[in-house]
Amino acid sequence: MSSGKKRLLLINPVNRTRRGFSNDDSTSFMPIGLGIVAALTPNDWEIELIDESFEDFSYRPADLVGLTSFTANAPRAYEIAGVYRTKGIPTVIGGIHASMIPEEAVKYVDAVVVGEAETSWPQLLKDFGDGKLKSVYNGGIADIRTIPHVRRDIFKYPYVYDLIQTSRGCPMGCDFCSVTQMCGKSYREREVDEILDELEKTTRPLIFFVDDHLVNNTKGAQKRAIQLFRGMVERGIKRMWFSQASINFADNEEVLYWAGKSGCKLILMGIEADTQEALADAKKRLNLKRGVDSFALVFRKMNKYGIGVLGTLIFGFESDTREALYKRRDYILRSGIDAVQSSLLTPLPGTTLFARMKEQGRIGYDNFPDDWKHFHFMHPTLGTAHMDTAEIEAVMKEIWLSLYNKENIRRMMFRTLWRTKSLKAAYWAYASNHNYGRIALEEVIRTHPDGVDANMEWKNKPRSLYLRFTDYVIMLIYTVSWGKMLRKIAREVNKHVTE
Repeated sequence: MSSGKKRLLLINPVNRTRRGFSNDDSTSFMPIGLGIVAALTPNDWEIELIDESFEDFSYRPADLVGLTSFTANAPRAYEIAGVYRTKGIPTVIGGIHASMIPEEAVKYVDAVVVGEAETSWPQLLKDFGDGKLKSVYNGGIADIRTIPHVRRDIFKYPYVYDLIQTSRGCPMGCDFCSVTQMCGKSYREREVDEILDELEKTTRPLIFFVDDHLVNNTKGAQKRAIQLFRGMVERGIKRMWFSQASINFADNEEVLYWAGKSGCKLILMGIEADTQEALADAKKRLNLKRGVDSFALVFRKMNKYGIGVLGTLIFGFESDTREALYKRRDYILRSGIDAVQSSLLTPLPGTTLFARMKEQGRIGYDNFPDDWKHFHFMHPTLGTAHMDTAEIEAVMKEIWLSLYNKENIRRMMFRTLWRTKSLKAAYWAYASNHNYGRIALEEVIRTHPDGVDANMEWKNKPRSLYLRFTDYVIMLIYTVSWGKMLRKIAREVNKHVTE
């Protein structure tokens, strides 16, 4: 860092027990919140980022240290903050975990930013300069017009995606989710031209719209989505993109047409469960209203426009039995979902689920903050009314192996290719299943001799005739399409890497 300026060090910590998304560069996403903090910081500060997804923390000199954290990373964030506090260097933490339980976070840092940073960060910096740093800054819900363009020059690592946010807020209030508590019950939407202006500044090969609902359920939302996607086409923003949406994403085929035309290859969609009873447990109101039988039509409509569906399914609802978990697995296999994110019901702070389970004394871990490291969605922290955590863990190992073994995810890929007629959508689905398999089976891959390896191949079984035959097809697809695409992505990513 150059002399003459105050030095701000921003740190994105990673769980030391399970690496999760940081297992692979392609799913190690830039911490967009820290990019917003950097954009809110005046030019008389020099800013550096350490992202533990790519490098382990090592001490760097700083005048002020800012950290962010999800729940599973909180112990690591507190550990790093302790290094600076022992040297008398002020530390600040923000993000969803600290916002949900600031009374915990304030024990381990000098200041906590609660809620959104746009209103509180400038005041925090002023107080720091005056030597009057307060312990808690409540940013609340920011005016959407005050959200700056992300400062991207701090992202020196090989991120594949540029992240961008078009809206904040969610009225859904799902039982297991804290987004409503963090970002409010109302959708706040940025102006489409403002979003397009920021998109034109992005340079990574892929785009991730990080909205919780890219097409929300308010009046005019579909028209806005069409305006955004069509605007990308008209401005020549020619990159593949990924986002998150609810099942209403497929309500308007003009939305799907322009989404596909603008580069959408995959949408993460919160399906969550295969029965009305489990959807009621989750308080997944839109899915409950539409009904499980409606989902297949949503998937096929999206596939028609070359868009794959990354369906999220949760295991371990309060009503779940052993048989219900297997039935949910079987639903995934026959549903036509192109890729699957399967996780365990996890009571995160700030959710109604956490409050209820804590009151009932049903959370299996309570040595906080250290035990937060187990709250990464792949380890049971709750039992159900019918199963204890040991049984859930054993059943889920079997389910994950049946979902994510190489033969199954290859069969899913070929079905995606048939339905979407898109080699790129098929690749995204195939890669996503590999990545989520590595996340779910991280411990199995590392330690179990009877499981799968990092390529999702069985460790102790001969390769099937199906795999050996389709290897030749995969080689051909790599030659004519995927290989060229991946080499182009690698070249573009490498342009951003700095020492």
